[in-house]
Amino acid sequence: MTANTFKITFNGQTKEYDHKIKILDLIKGDRHQYINASVNNRLRELNYEIFYDCEVELFTKKDYLAIKTYETTLRYIIAMACSIAFPEYRIKFSYNISRSIFISFLGDAKSFTSDDLDLLNKTIKEIINKDYPLVRKIYSNEEAEKIYRERGFLDKIEILKYRPEKTVHFYECNGYLNYMYGHMVPSTGHISDYKLRIFGKGILVQYPRSEEGGKIPPFEDAPVYGKTLKESYLWAKLVKSDSIASINKHVEKDGAIDFINLCEQHHNNMLAELGNKIKTNSDEIKLICIAGPSSSGKTTFANRLRIELLSIGIKTTRISIDDYYIDKDKTPLGDDGKPDLECLEALDIELFNKNMLDLINGKQITLPHFDFQLGKRVPGRTIKLDEDEIIIIEGIHALNEKLTSLIAKHQKFKIFIAPQAQINIDNHTPISLTDLRLLRRIVRDYQFRNSSAEETMEMWPSVRKGEFKWIYKTQENADFVFNSLLPYEMCVMKIYAMPLLKKIDDNSPHFPLANRLIKFLKFFVDLDSKWVPCNSILREFIGNSCFKDV
Repeated sequence: MTANTFKITFNGQTKEYDHKIKILDLIKGDRHQYINASVNNRLRELNYEIFYDCEVELFTKKDYLAIKTYETTLRYIIAMACSIAFPEYRIKFSYNISRSIFISFLGDAKSFTSDDLDLLNKTIKEIINKDYPLVRKIYSNEEAEKIYRERGFLDKIEILKYRPEKTVHFYECNGYLNYMYGHMVPSTGHISDYKLRIFGKGILVQYPRSEEGGKIPPFEDAPVYGKTLKESYLWAKLVKSDSIASINKHVEKDGAIDFINLCEQHHNNMLAELGNKIKTNSDEIKLICIAGPSSSGKTTFANRLRIELLSIGIKTTRISIDDYYIDKDKTPLGDDGKPDLECLEALDIELFNKNMLDLINGKQITLPHFDFQLGKRVPGRTIKLDEDEIIIIEGIHALNEKLTSLIAKHQKFKIFIAPQAQINIDNHTPISLTDLRLLRRIVRDYQFRNSSAEETMEMWPSVRKGEFKWIYKTQENADFVFNSLLPYEMCVMKIYAMPLLKKIDDNSPHFPLANRLIKFLKFFVDLDSKWVPCNSILREFIGNSCFKDV
């Protein structure tokens, strides 16, 4: 190999080149099935030019690292289509039920009709079928502001001042200019699958998911979840915290103390509302069940609820579902051949049901305690409930009817908890609800388990798989949904998470995800954690919670 040549390993073969070559030009046959690629573990667009020794791996809709690029480009194409079909409308994207994107029409836009939907669909398909190139163009921030102002994208101007970079990477497509804060496919023909449906006053967009093997999942209506997202959006609009720029302005203008307490008061208000709901039926309710996905803040919430109920004269006792694990050597194995502690069968359901029923019926029992060092249960505390005492349980299976099948439904009050974020970088770029929880998990695992960000990312797909299998299907059965989002938390989390993410070497397989998290986290201004209350849900992740030893 000469000094001016380099080698590329691709599809099991290594070839030598003496000139730059695009990833796209390495592909033989149908290029449109591919979305992006990894070059020495760096996520790259297919138009990226290679000029050094490397290994290249192509990604399709079946790959987790490709779906974000697919979804980002789909939003671009839809925004472009709307600008053609309905130039008088301004649109906003947000994440919604059934793993989809919701398009809302801002201002005085009328409700969408089936004719409008047909026109939009026709325009999108025309853009895709013509396979227009998506060309990246670099403009200075000053030039970008002028472009945004000419097109009425005032929301995009707001975030420019928080960009550490001095330039903006626009994408031009047949004369249309926009920027979606993410990688794009090389041409519109790579986006083949999507579904549109009128949903309320807007449009729901479904797209392929990697967890579904690159297929669009069946539509599942979720009125309880949808109502929670709407309430989250309306409150965010009310207090002006629905975008990164508006959150930053709160910190800069109102100061840390006011903004933190504003957000914490919203949690207090929800807890008060929840407490009153339970009190209304406290003569019947014997079991409060709390479930939610990873890093929702279940433990702190359970303690906050316990105190809220105490303040209105309701006594509770917490029982850990984890103490009902069966012996480790009998735990069912997962697909990876390791004990699957997240499956329902890892718990002694029969014993749990019997113990809960006996307690509710006034019997004294000795609870089990699972010794994780021994890998088996040992005798725990002996308890007997007072006549008006309520049991609180929390865990991923808490809302599963099989876990509490012996308890009458009217004796159970089910609570689903998750951070239901409705925060955007700008109107065309929503922040992922899942990314927020992942950041919480990365920080918590480092603080309390001495785990690196890479270790947390390594097991995150397994966590997500368990959530889809065991948790999300039960949320519609909830009597109350608690939104554990704190709009100020990203400003605090940034200080803890950034150093952990930046430690990840660019040769790591987790670098693409870390880089994506850094890209949106960097827009938030810093907020010192010293003013975060000791009973805040955020303390469960950053430390110094007053409930640590409770």
